[in-house]
Amino acid sequence: MGELGAKLGLDELTAGAVGISRALLAEFIGNLLLNLFGCGACINISQGSNAAPDIVLIALAFGLAVFAAVSAIGHVSGGHINPAVTAGLASVGRVKPARAVLYVIVQCAGAAAGSSLLKAFTPDKVAGKLGVTGLGTDVTQLQGFGIEFFLGFVLVFVVCGVCDPNKADSKATAPLAIGLTVTLGHLLAVDYTGSAMNPARSFGSALVANEWSDHWVYWAGPVAGGVAAALLYVHGFSAPQVDTPRYRPVAGDEKELKRLDGKADDLA
Repeated sequence: MGELGAKLGLDELTAGAVGISRALLAEFIGNLLLNLFGCGACINISQGSNAAPDIVLIALAFGLAVFAAVSAIGHVSGGHINPAVTAGLASVGRVKPARAVLYVIVQCAGAAAGSSLLKAFTPDKVAGKLGVTGLGTDVTQLQGFGIEFFLGFVLVFVVCGVCDPNKADSKATAPLAIGLTVTLGHLLAVDYTGSAMNPARSFGSALVANEWSDHWVYWAGPVAGGVAAALLYVHGFSAPQVDTPRYRPVAGDEKELKRLDGKADDLA
């Protein structure tokens, strides 16, 4: 396939066809669940489509959805569930370009499927815009871009931190940390931008509701923030590599101690 094909990651698509297929399916399902449960929390059936959003409810729903999805599929695909995460990791070589492109495609498809299911399950009179993200009152596009930039930044910064290969102790809590970061972002930004943090999440809602106002903000902001965070973490904050200590026999293992001492004498 050649050196160029290897750099692009085309070898992953042929040599590991089963593995990449499972990973793509995992990313599809993760984004489906995110839009179904997260955007579902934006709809208030009991009070109608004009009811004020419950920011805490929305923040918890998105955070818990991400926590659940990453816990379930993290070992299969890495649990990106977000083009901003994929772009950030691709920018530092953690994901090959070919895989990254396919991830973004299935993430958007999964989000659209989740929003489609939500529309099918929700009465028309209360569905509203199905959780479409939009700029708040008097929020400019530049301000929206800035908010989404830092939402993508903090998310990918945390992802890089908890998934650092030299910090094995943090991997067990990674899904919770990532989910809580999503919750944090929503608590801040629902009134500003709807707190997308995730271009695929915005795309799925916009596609089903056919509402595209200021949609570029929800791609440019999180992706730029994610790339900036990944580059900053990898080149400035990566944990140092820890040398694995060599085996030493425990006290009482006399045979092993004598064997090692004999080797040392021979070398001397």
